Amino acid sequence: MRGSLLALGGLVALASGPATAAELRPDQIAFRDIYRELVETDTSAPTGSCTVAAGRMLDRLRKAGFGPDRAEVFVPEGHEKDGGLIAWIEGSDRRAAPMLLVDHIDVVAARREDWPRDPFRLTEEKGYFIGRGVIDDKALSAIWIDSLIRMQAAGFRPRRTIKVALTCGEESSDAVNGVDWLLRNRRDAVQAGFALNEGGYGISDKDGRPIALYLAVGEKYAQSFTIEARNSGGHSSRPRPDNAIYDLADALAAVRRLLFPIQLNPTNRGYFTRMGPIVGGVLGQAMERLGQGQDDAATIATVTGDVTYNAMLRTTCVATQVEAGHAENALPQRAQATIQCRLFPGDRVEDVEARLRAVLPSGIALTRKGDKGAPAVPPPLDPRIMGPAEKLSQRHFPGIPLVPNLLTAGTDGRYLSAAGIPTYGVPGIVLDPDGNGAHGVDERIRVKSVYDGRDYLYALIRAYAEGR
Repeated sequence: MRGSLLALGGLVALASGPATAAELRPDQIAFRDIYRELVETDTSAPTGSCTVAAGRMLDRLRKAGFGPDRAEVFVPEGHEKDGGLIAWIEGSDRRAAPMLLVDHIDVVAARREDWPRDPFRLTEEKGYFIGRGVIDDKALSAIWIDSLIRMQAAGFRPRRTIKVALTCGEESSDAVNGVDWLLRNRRDAVQAGFALNEGGYGISDKDGRPIALYLAVGEKYAQSFTIEARNSGGHSSRPRPDNAIYDLADALAAVRRLLFPIQLNPTNRGYFTRMGPIVGGVLGQAMERLGQGQDDAATIATVTGDVTYNAMLRTTCVATQVEAGHAENALPQRAQATIQCRLFPGDRVEDVEARLRAVLPSGIALTRKGDKGAPAVPPPLDPRIMGPAEKLSQRHFPGIPLVPNLLTAGTDGRYLSAAGIPTYGVPGIVLDPDGNGAHGVDERIRVKSVYDGRDYLYALIRAYAEGR
């Protein structure tokens, strides 16, 4: 998931060792092989190929009985390594809007010299799967393919059509984005009444016991800007007050002070209401009050004192890169910084840009970086989505609450939601408190979490496929 800033923690051994093949069900063994093949296919932008991974998943679907009329690999023109896979099971009721299972198969680069083991080898050690992409995001991709194969083998005919799209380009701007390409070129392949995507997850305590399941209902949108100060410069032996670096520093201080208003919507209200009792203490009580609409200054200050909760409540802008000067013995002629803003769902880029311009000192140039298309549209907190997810969570994770969550990072769901396809990040796979090293060395996920999440998600897919 792009934008993740997850710390890498030490491996925590489970009380029980890794499951042996004899302890796994036959269907789990079959799933593990799909998962292994995906992880062991390098799909990073510098050295890998999503097209190869998509082709290998297509081979598995072909063997399961998916002909060319039900599964295919697509390759955007001029991007031979950025291919993806589309597949579907036809529904029995043409009046029922299709559902889309979407996920990215590309991963962040992993250098062999940085890892104590081969990053593109699925390792099982001390109760964890380890390898690049084991959590971000090949476990979910493997579950989508595995689910199609299981339903095909069972002769399952869903009421609504089930579509799958495995795509490239979510983790790297060097690749063409597969979801965006499909919407522009193969809209039929992804058109749906709703989509299930990454972004949801479970959280656990330090011992791996689940605490809550997060269903992502909306995400923030990233938009970067450049601010720049320019000057004619001169010799460093004759300093002047009008210094480009000092001017930039004043501008950065203004950005630091900029606070956007908090916003409450059904998603973060539901999150704070349900998570408040779990967090407990002064913070938990403040979360409950805020979820119930009590937005006095003291309550807001307590909740926004947590950086994650602050990001869930407002648009944020922060300096991420700085570049200045051209010689150590010369006054700077140019100083610039990158400001990345994460927009609250529904906020417009134009309005955020106007707020930045309003606080910047005169003479500071502001430029929008890139055009990423329309910001994500928040999906509704739909009981037809929440209901089955919550009901099945009590069957698979008894006593663990399902919590709507506003994702502060971003996913490919923004393309779908902007195109009118409400997209939800599904939970099921439970993460450790430290984030499991996603994007870092020794990316890992508990073996039990993957198998438990697979069972939950398979049941959830079938529930949605048969529902009204």
